[in-house]
Amino acid sequence: MKQNSIFRGAATALITPLTRDGIDFAQFKRLIDWQIDEGIDALVIAGTTGEGSTLTDAEHREAIRFAVETAAGRVPIIAGTGSNDTDYAIDLTRFSCEVGADAMLVVTPYYNKATQKGLIRMYETIADASTKPLILYNVPSRTGVGIEPKTYQALADHPMISAIKEANGNISKIVETRALVGDKLDIYSGNDDQVVPILSVGGAGVISVLSNLLPRQTSEMCKRFFAGDLEGSLRMQLDYLPLINALFSEVNPIPVKAAMAAMGYCEDFLRLPLTPMEDEHRAVLLSLMRAHGLIA
Repeated sequence: MKQNSIFRGAATALITPLTRDGIDFAQFKRLIDWQIDEGIDALVIAGTTGEGSTLTDAEHREAIRFAVETAAGRVPIIAGTGSNDTDYAIDLTRFSCEVGADAMLVVTPYYNKATQKGLIRMYETIADASTKPLILYNVPSRTGVGIEPKTYQALADHPMISAIKEANGNISKIVETRALVGDKLDIYSGNDDQVVPILSVGGAGVISVLSNLLPRQTSEMCKRFFAGDLEGSLRMQLDYLPLINALFSEVNPIPVKAAMAAMGYCEDFLRLPLTPMEDEHRAVLLSLMRAHGLIA
């Protein structure tokens, strides 16, 4: 862990409870309080899982502000402020700093993509404008562009670039990144099925979808690893693998919204182009949730 580390363990990429009228802030508060009571190590607000891409600008900002106020310093709040419009990302980052977010999660620019040189300049520009640390978010399956290990190396010395959420699925590239950046950047798994593998090459934890349902257990998986109980940590990773696979049987956050609705934390409502989960996938997900005692 580096000096300005944001968290160690599990951060929930939190859903945003939505209705046809907007954000359900009563449910949002209940969800945040429950996550913290269950021992989660940090919360990510208005990221991919939080449907940040279909929140209005006002909703996006209010979700971040509300989460900061509700958490009240109990856990770090990480604001999703990435965009393919760098000026907008800067504006949202500055706002999030002002309202008290502890860090920013900044995804690579989708659709317009970028060269590696463009990524370096974009991240440096956003980091220069931020008073809080950035987590660089690499998820090429969604954005069409990936951050190369040497690009991380070029960014690793910026004082406001603290960490990586790595969801490229390529362990070899993650190992190469670790070799190049050493302890200069914390590496968080962005895939729930790779938590223990990434911890094993020096990872600091996970930014998780699974922990929406199982915050205490996802954090415990990391804690066991850090405490030297590698077998126990791996057992949890493998035990939860079928549930993880069900949570990604359709594009995130469709399944996790269905799961959290079944647990009573939100409506099963998503904004287009996302649609509710298909019945056959839902049946598998709910069956696995019952097996883990999450629903009756």
